[in-house]
Amino acid sequence: MSVQPIEEVRKVLSYAVSEIPSQKIIMGMPNYGYEWTLPYMRGTAARSIGFTEATEIAIANNAEILYDEKTQTPYFYYTNNGVRKVIWFDDPRSITAKLGLVDEFDLAGASWWTINRCYVPNRLIALNAFEVAKL
Repeated sequence: MSVQPIEEVRKVLSYAVSEIPSQKIIMGMPNYGYEWTLPYMRGTAARSIGFTEATEIAIANNAEILYDEKTQTPYFYYTNNGVRKVIWFDDPRSITAKLGLVDEFDLAGASWWTINRCYVPNRLIALNAFEVAKL
């Protein structure tokens, strides 16, 4: 499933702002998705995947990118060497939804966990929504 389902993040933030002043909280966001082998078998690990790579795999495999409204996360299925896979990642729709939590909870801001996997469309969403500061 999603690396960061929005309702789970909302639950964490609801608790956090009940204990900590909201202006002291910076919401962390993953800058990676997961590629799972299907059918999923308990104990198997997913492969961490950058958003650019996820998009490239979808294009190369002519995969339809679906969107899960509950988690606010895109995903797609594809087959590689006869093995079925699913990739969950973030795109401008999911990033917009997650960044909306900053205003919803009056947070100090948001930050990506792994900036070394820059995905330009998501960066542009952040630049258009907020004043970006290097900390």
